[in-house]
Amino acid sequence: MSKRLENAMNLYLEGIRDGKAREAVTKYTGARYTQHSTGVKDGIEGFVEFFEPFIARNRKRDIEILRALEDGQHVFLQVYQSLNDGESQWVTTDFFDTDEDGKIIEHWDVISQYVPQTPSGHTSVDGPTEITDLDKTEANKQIVRDLVRDVLVGEKPENINSYVSSEQYIQHNADMPDGLEHFRALALAKDRPLVYGELVLLVGQGNFVATLCRALWQGQPFAQVDLYRIQDGKVVEHWDNAEPVPPKEEWANSGKF
Repeated sequence: MSKRLENAMNLYLEGIRDGKAREAVTKYTGARYTQHSTGVKDGIEGFVEFFEPFIARNRKRDIEILRALEDGQHVFLQVYQSLNDGESQWVTTDFFDTDEDGKIIEHWDVISQYVPQTPSGHTSVDGPTEITDLDKTEANKQIVRDLVRDVLVGEKPENINSYVSSEQYIQHNADMPDGLEHFRALALAKDRPLVYGELVLLVGQGNFVATLCRALWQGQPFAQVDLYRIQDGKVVEHWDNAEPVPPKEEWANSGKF
C-alpha cells in the first residue's frame, strides 16, 4: 500500500473510527488542508472543530473502507459508516489530493444514506471490490470520460450502448433496477430530473473508475459521485452518491467543488 493511500485511509480509521481527530489530521495532512465538505472549515483546526463533537455524539462508530483507488496524486475511498449500533448508516465517497510526500492537502466528499435493498435486491455498497486489469486503467478512464460527456452531459446520448453493457449492468442506485434498458430510459428522457454539468474529478485504477460531477436535480445544485466497474470495455456495475449543495452563505469553506 502506498503512503498516500495509507494516509487517506488512516485519516478515516484513526481520526474518526478510533476517535483521534487531532492526532490523525496532524499526522496525515500536509502544509495545507483545503476542505470541500461544506460544513467543515479548512485546516487542522477545522477538522478538529467538526469531528471532536461528532465523535462525542457518536460513541459507537463502525467504519469500513469498502473500495480504495489510487491514481497518481489522487485517492478515492468508498466507506460505510454505522453510528451508534445502526442508529444511522451512511455511505461516504471521498476524493483526496496529496503532496509529493503523500500527505493529504485537499478533500472532497459526497455522503448519502445507506440503502439495504435496491429494486434488484442489492445494497448500496455490495459487489466486487478486487482491483484487476491494471493495464487497462487509462482505457477504462477514457470510457468513463466519454460516457459522462456523451450520455450524462448529453452531447451524444445515442452512444450509450458504446459504453454500458447490454448483457450485464448491475445497479446499486436506490431507485433503479438492473439492466441497461432502465438506465437508458432515464438518461435519454427529455425531462430527466438529473442533469450533469462539469466533470470535476476522475480517479481510476484498473477496473474501477470514480467521478465527481456538478449536477442539477430538478434545478437544485447537487454534487454527484459515480463509481463504475468496467469489464471488457463496457461498464457492468455502478454505485452512486448524491448530495445537495447548500447555499453559499452556509459554507464553512470555499465550497463543495
